[in-house]
Amino acid sequence: MSNYLYLIPIMPFIGFLINGIWGKKLGEKAAGYIASAMIGIAFVMSVTAFFELLGHDPHHRVIEKEFFSWIAVGDLSIPFGILLDPLSAVMILVVTGVSFLIHIYSIGYIHGDPGATRYFAYLNLFVFFMLLLVLGNSYPIMFIGWEGVGLCSYLLIGFWFTDQAKATAGKKAFVVNRIGDFGFLIGMFLIYSTFGTLTFSGAMHGAELFVGSTAIIFWMTLSMFLGATGKSAQLPLYVWLPDAMAGPTPVSALIHAATMVTAGVYMVARNSFLFIMSPGTMEIIAWVGVLTAIFAATIALVQNDIKKVLAYSTVSQLGYMFVGVGVGAFAAGVSHLVTHAFFKALLFLGSGSVIHAVHHAHAHAGFKGDPQDIRFMGGLRSKMPTTFWTFFVGCIAIAGVPGLSGFFSKDEIIWMTFANGHPAIGVIALIAAFLTAFYMFRLLFLTFYGSWRGRKDQEDHLKDSPKVMTLPLTVLAVLSIIGGWIMIPYALGGGMQFEHFLEPVFEFANNFAGEKGHPSHMAEYSVMAISIILAISGILLARAWYLKNPDIPARLANRSKLAHKVLFNKYYVDEIYNFAFIQTFLGLGEALWKSFDVLIVDGIVNGVAKLLGWISSVVRKIQTGLVSNYALMMAIGIVAVVGYMVWKI
Repeated sequence: MSNYLYLIPIMPFIGFLINGIWGKKLGEKAAGYIASAMIGIAFVMSVTAFFELLGHDPHHRVIEKEFFSWIAVGDLSIPFGILLDPLSAVMILVVTGVSFLIHIYSIGYIHGDPGATRYFAYLNLFVFFMLLLVLGNSYPIMFIGWEGVGLCSYLLIGFWFTDQAKATAGKKAFVVNRIGDFGFLIGMFLIYSTFGTLTFSGAMHGAELFVGSTAIIFWMTLSMFLGATGKSAQLPLYVWLPDAMAGPTPVSALIHAATMVTAGVYMVARNSFLFIMSPGTMEIIAWVGVLTAIFAATIALVQNDIKKVLAYSTVSQLGYMFVGVGVGAFAAGVSHLVTHAFFKALLFLGSGSVIHAVHHAHAHAGFKGDPQDIRFMGGLRSKMPTTFWTFFVGCIAIAGVPGLSGFFSKDEIIWMTFANGHPAIGVIALIAAFLTAFYMFRLLFLTFYGSWRGRKDQEDHLKDSPKVMTLPLTVLAVLSIIGGWIMIPYALGGGMQFEHFLEPVFEFANNFAGEKGHPSHMAEYSVMAISIILAISGILLARAWYLKNPDIPARLANRSKLAHKVLFNKYYVDEIYNFAFIQTFLGLGEALWKSFDVLIVDGIVNGVAKLLGWISSVVRKIQTGLVSNYALMMAIGIVAVVGYMVWKI
C-alpha cells in the first residue's frame, strides 16, 4: 500500500470530477452513492496503510514517498510527496471514517434538493483537500490543502446561496480565514529563511541544529499560530464558525468534527519540534485555548438554536485541544481531536435528524416556524427513539462522564495542565468542563424531554429519520463510547496505547522539554475526581432547572437581564468587529474611491482624453478638402527638406 498512498486523496477527487461533470446526468441517487463509495474506498486504503505502518518498528514508522520535483528555483527544491507517520495515519483514519458516515447520512438528508449533485461534488472536494493537508510532506502542500478546505467551506456554508444570509455566512468564513492564512504564509517564509527548506523533515533537521536567536522561532511559531486561530476558530478569529451553521447540517458536522477546524490543531502538532522551542508561544497558545474554551461555553449557555449551541461547543472543545498542545501535551491534544470527531459528528448529525423531523412536521402542518429553535421542541424522546439515545450518548461523552471517550481525552488535558505547571489554566478548564455538562444537558432536556411545545398538528407528524440517517448515528454513538478506551491512563490501569503510538512523532519535543517529574497517582485521582464531580453537578443542575423547575431559568434571566442579554448577543463581538473593522474599512474604501480613484485615476484618464480631443479639434482644421491646398503644403514640405539638405552640405 505504501506505493499507492497517493490514491487515498485521489479517490475523493475522482468522485468530485464524476459528480462535477456528469452529476446532473447521473441523478441525485447515483451522485450520493458515487461520492460515498469514493470516500469508503479511501477509508479502506487508510486502514490498510495504518496496519502496514503498525508492522514497522515503533521508531521507524515513517513512510515518505516523493513522486516528482514540484518546485525547483535556485536553491529552493520542493518535491511533491506524501508523508505517512503515526500522526498523519490517525488523521486520515478520522477524516475518511467520519466523512464516510457523513456522506451516507447526506444521502437521506439532502434528498430532494435540486443542488444535491453539486453538494456531493463539493463534499468530495472538501475531503480531498483535507487529506492533502494531512498527508503532504511539506509546508506548500499543506498550504494547498489549507486553502482548499477554506474554499470548500465557502462553497458549502453558502450552498443555498440564493438566501442572502447564507451567502453572507460563506463570505464571512472565507474572509476571516484569509486573515489567519496570512499568518501561516509569514510563518512559512520565516521557516525557509531560517532553515533553507520547506519540507517537514528538513525543518526538523534544521531545528535540531539550530543555534541562533530564539526570537526568530517565537515570531515564526506565533505567525503559524495566527493561521491556526483562523482555521480552528480561536479568539479572536472564531466568529466565522457559529455562522457556518448556515450550511446543510451534514456540512456542519464535516467542518466542525473531522476536517477543517482540526487543521489548526494538526498543524501545531505537526510542528511540535518548532513550537516546543518557543515557551512564549506555547504559553500564548495555552491561554488563548483556555480563554476560548470558557468564553464560548458561556455563550452556549443561553443560545436557543440547536446548531448554534453545538457550534459554540465546538469552539470551546477546540480550545481544550489548544490547551493540550500549549502545555506540551501534544498527544493529549490529538487524542481529544479524535474523540471530539466522534461525539461532535454524532451531535451535529443528531441535531440534523431533529431538524429534519421538525421541518417535516412544520411542512405538513403548513407552519413556517424555525425548525432549529429548541424552545419550540420537547417530547421528542418517544417520537425519535434512535435519535434520542444516540444524542444522549454524545451528550454524556462530551460532558466527560467516566467510561466514555470524552472523559479520557478531556480529563487528560486538564490533568496535564496541572502536571506541567499551569494550575490557573487547569482551574479555568475545570470550570469550562462544568459549563459544558450544563449547556449540553440543557440542550438535551429542552429538545427531547417534557412535552411538545409546538402545535398539536405538528406533533402528529413527528417521526424518526430513515435508516440511512440513523445508521451513521448508531456507529458514531458506539465510537463515542469506545473511542477513548485506547487512551486509558496508567492511573486507571491502562497502558496509554494511543500516546505511545504517537510518541515517535513528538520525540524531539519531549526530549527538548526534558524529563519532567512524575506526580503521584493520588494527585491525578484528585483532579479526575473534581472533574467528574463538576460534570455530574452540571448535569444535575440542568435537570433541576429545565426538568424539575423550568421557571428558574426565566426568573434568573429577568433578574440578571444585562448579563443574559450580553451572553445571548454573544458579547456583541460581531457588532464590535463590524464597527471597528468592517465599517471602518468600507468608509476608508469609499474615501479612497472618491479621492484617489475619481479625482486622480479617473482625472488623469479623462484629462488625457480631453487634451487629445482639443489637439484633434485644432489639427483637423488643416483638413480643408481642397486639393490645391494639399499640393501647396506638399510643395512647402519639399522645399523645406531640400533646403535642409543643402544647408547640411
